[in-house]
Amino acid sequence: MSYKNFDDFVAHLEQEILEEELKTYNEYVVKLFHNPQNWGEILEEERSVWHAYEGPCGDTMQFYLKIKDEIIEDAKYITDGCGATVAAGSQTTMMIKGKSIDYAENLTEKMIDEALHGLPPDHKHCAELAATTLLRAIQKYKYSPK
Repeated sequence: MSYKNFDDFVAHLEQEILEEELKTYNEYVVKLFHNPQNWGEILEEERSVWHAYEGPCGDTMQFYLKIKDEIIEDAKYITDGCGATVAAGSQTTMMIKGKSIDYAENLTEKMIDEALHGLPPDHKHCAELAATTLLRAIQKYKYSPK
């Protein structure tokens, strides 16, 4: 196939990639990993806790939380993982912002997976990585001297 210009080539390539992603993931997951929400860090002087965790798959996730009066006012994350991990981190932060730390502490991988409309079986561990990292961040916050 020949292309009139480089932009046409790139557009065609992007479409092929999207079609391949949709063979593996649902549309919602693809949307989140192409346009992640709450990606980044909360500045050290503004955050209440930060925690990083490397999952069994080798992906790493970091959560940054700003907590006031037991409510998560802000939540951000960074990951070096695959698209499903990006989507899981994004979904998790959206689920906990404005919620109590007790709610967030009880967020499960199943709840995250359901909110993502289901990850493929070989990517369920991405929701587990998000849930585990979040739980460890909250425990660090709760049990660290203030």
